[in-house]
Amino acid sequence: MPASGAVTRNTLRRQIADALRDEVLAGRLQPGEEFTVRQIAEQYGVSATPVREALVDLCAQGLLDSDQHRGFRVHAFTVADYRDMVEARMLVVDGIFRRHVPRTPPVSPVPDVGLGVALVSVRRRGEAAARAARAGDLDVLIGYDIRYWRELARLISSNEHIADFLHRLRVHAWVFSVPYLRAEREMHGWLWAGHVELVDAITRGDGEAALTVVREYNAHSLEWADRLEARARAR
Repeated sequence: MPASGAVTRNTLRRQIADALRDEVLAGRLQPGEEFTVRQIAEQYGVSATPVREALVDLCAQGLLDSDQHRGFRVHAFTVADYRDMVEARMLVVDGIFRRHVPRTPPVSPVPDVGLGVALVSVRRRGEAAARAARAGDLDVLIGYDIRYWRELARLISSNEHIADFLHRLRVHAWVFSVPYLRAEREMHGWLWAGHVELVDAITRGDGEAALTVVREYNAHSLEWADRLEARARAR
């Protein structure tokens, strides 16, 4: 019985953490918004223990801040934080593509059958993400985009530490971006839709083309950061 109880509590902990992470990513929990363990426990109809553990997990992921006297709040990332995320991503991803993607097309479009199947799966996620980006469907885009990049990082680098680091950066970047994107009149113009182009370059073994796509994406992200900073100065 104790083991079963522990499994139940751990399952609740993960479920609550996942649900709250989705709320933050969707912008339904806003940066700086505060709440207590009791409020979340009442919202989900569960005891305080798994809620407290889930909130501590989200603090460790950098999504929440803990205040001993006031409970928890959604972490508020700044434009400077976002710029640092993009620059960190640039350095790591550029290194991955330089090291792991061949510079000339292979004799066969996909020399490794297992890799080929995996890339087909990533491409499908990329197609869904690109469609959502072009349509300005932020809720759909976020889920597909996060999974697309996580799977792609694992395929290209085969280094879980790198994949986890990039995943954390991407989640943080979305948490920062969502409130600003929802306020944009033409949001879809700032949503990157080059997922398929990138995975096709990797499938061909065209490292230069893959690097070009990634660098253009990062330049696009930094251009948006410049826009946000200029807007803030004009206020």
